[in-house]
Amino acid sequence: MTLYPNLIKDALKTVRYPGTGKNLVEAEMIADNIRIDGMSVSFSIIFEKHTDPFKASILKAAETAIHTYVSPEVQVNIGVESRQAPRPEVGKLLPQVKNIIGVSSGKGGVGKSTVAANLAVALSRMGFRVGLLDADIFGPSIPKMFQVENTQVFSIHKEGRDLILPVDKYGVKLLSIGFFVDPDQATLWRGGMASNALKQLIGDADWGELDYFIIDLPPGTSDIHLTIVQTIALTGAIVVSTPQEVALADARKGINMFTNDKVNVPILGLVENMAWFTPAELPANKYYLFGKEGVKRLAEQMNVPLLGQIPLVQSICESGDVGEPAALHIDTITGRAFMQLAASVVRQVDKRNLEQAPTKIVEMHT
Repeated sequence: MTLYPNLIKDALKTVRYPGTGKNLVEAEMIADNIRIDGMSVSFSIIFEKHTDPFKASILKAAETAIHTYVSPEVQVNIGVESRQAPRPEVGKLLPQVKNIIGVSSGKGGVGKSTVAANLAVALSRMGFRVGLLDADIFGPSIPKMFQVENTQVFSIHKEGRDLILPVDKYGVKLLSIGFFVDPDQATLWRGGMASNALKQLIGDADWGELDYFIIDLPPGTSDIHLTIVQTIALTGAIVVSTPQEVALADARKGINMFTNDKVNVPILGLVENMAWFTPAELPANKYYLFGKEGVKRLAEQMNVPLLGQIPLVQSICESGDVGEPAALHIDTITGRAFMQLAASVVRQVDKRNLEQAPTKIVEMHT
């Protein structure tokens, strides 16, 4: 039997690409590099992206088609090409970002996302270039806090890749899985799917030059935290807690997650949220509804800085709900508190960078 290119192409016309319904030849997915040597044939299949979800099944189907419609004796070698340049490898992501800060909490409901959002806005008001990534895949809240829930996200073709353009609001570049899912539907994803989505938001977005890249992490400890420390090197972590004993116990676990020998991410400090209640009409009064200075004591015990104490004022909740972070209003109690927090974070990051070596990405062991 004699093999020739059109015989191979005719077989490949029986394989359809699920994304378009076209066969491989019609979709111009067969590279112009068919090589035949006796009963051996080699060629490449071109995919739009290096991470095409149908890649493995298409390669198998193409080989089967040649064995079925040409001969089972043919030795088939198929290469893979991509029209889009691959995502940079781990260790080379975010090359123009100076400092990456994870904002974490041991449990939900302590105001972690509120702190992350207002910290980002406060840093921007100080003149820094800031990005904010909502890494809470299953409960994204940043779009609502910035009133960009229905914003359409666009992409840009840059350096051979299609990159997601972050949404710009209040001088902060924003990305969240909330931009890509129905806000009224629960996000039911397995851990691997969530981790892959997060990697795309980090590595397939045009973040550009940033002084601070704030990552709003999910509460507790999860696959998402592991994905983050295995994908990018955090400059440091901030742990948010309320003064309650039950919250402090979880905060200890959160601190341990970052400081254990396998992860080894520096703790920049703790933030005590809902430190006291202050009525707007009585700004001098403080009512310690959840205990007094519990996070301050924990910071002393753990030998880490207390970055700030954020009071509980009704306006802070209202500001988040209407998409205007409290840090925008520096003439208010909470606005001033968040600006002071941002100044503390800048000081601690500078101190950390001066005294400690860069964080290393956690290596995966399989």
